[in-house]
Amino acid sequence: MEINEYLLKLFQIIKDMDDLNLFADAAKLSKTEFRMLREIIMEGEQGRYVISSELARRLEITRSAVSQIVTKLEGQNIVRRVASPTDRKIAYICLSEHALAVFEEQCRQANAIMEHVVKELGEEKMHALLTAYDEFVGAFRRAKDAHRGAHA
Repeated sequence: MEINEYLLKLFQIIKDMDDLNLFADAAKLSKTEFRMLREIIMEGEQGRYVISSELARRLEITRSAVSQIVTKLEGQNIVRRVASPTDRKIAYICLSEHALAVFEEQCRQANAIMEHVVKELGEEKMHALLTAYDEFVGAFRRAKDAHRGAHA
């Protein structure tokens, strides 16, 4: 296979992976919304709160995008903004009582889909796929770094 064919196939794989909807059609949350809730839950488990700018950094999206998502999720009674008791400029993003049930339902949906995939492919193939993926990402990053270094 020529290098260009590898590149085209890689682009197709990326598109196909992006098109996969792990949360099924009945999902209430988008992938980004789900990841946001996961971050909020993880902070809550540590007894901490999270602010929009930190969510933006972790999710690799703009603060404006976080604000839009939070506003949408507030309208669905999934999250709420809570003012900091010490700094009026800071608002923490917290879960509503309803949020955990929504999050857990989507986890169940995603786990059910993955269970079917693993059953069909087998654990050996899944492990081999994930190992090959990790090796590919490492090789890709090293190649980018080498290319960047050669052109610096």
